[in-house]
Amino acid sequence: MSIVIVGLGNPGKEYEKTRHNAGREAVMLLAKQEGFPEFVWNKTANALVAEGKIGTTKATLVLPETMMNLSGKAVTRFVKSVKTAKELLVVRDDLDLPLGATKMTFARGAGGHKGVESIMRAIKTEAFAQLKLGISGVGKQHQAKKVHGEEKVLKLVIGKWKPAEAAAVKKMQKKAAEAARLFAADGIHAATMFANTR
Repeated sequence: MSIVIVGLGNPGKEYEKTRHNAGREAVMLLAKQEGFPEFVWNKTANALVAEGKIGTTKATLVLPETMMNLSGKAVTRFVKSVKTAKELLVVRDDLDLPLGATKMTFARGAGGHKGVESIMRAIKTEAFAQLKLGISGVGKQHQAKKVHGEEKVLKLVIGKWKPAEAAAVKKMQKKAAEAARLFAADGIHAATMFANTR
């Protein structure tokens, strides 16, 4: 069996450590933890790619080098059919979740996320797994403190994490990498149980 794990984000130095790059950075952490070789530029996919094994499962880790809303172009290089989409995991940020929360879903919509919309259009299905990482402030009862208005949303997603959030971000990235590892080694059920438990 072979799986594809895509970490969504924007390429380039200026987007490093921004909320929108939470997924990309979680996949980079996974690659490091699992001892994958360095990410290599793949011209046809317009993405950085690392290949290796997680447990006994062959895994291709993909970091699109396009801007977020064009992520689908990179994914079509590795996911050629609706059938192979079932072995795809997209790791991405989520405004509807508070910082620290992770949530695994399968065959769910994009929830307004432009990168995921782009992938769904490109591979012509929504039947793939998504690992969502919370990037909003934490409100009452651990709910997301949501911002409203296009400008405020944009400012939040491409804004960098605050120093006070560093520990929570690190913990969430570790949890995300572990959930992705479980997805590869033990399947979506085990990964969902782990990711969706606080």
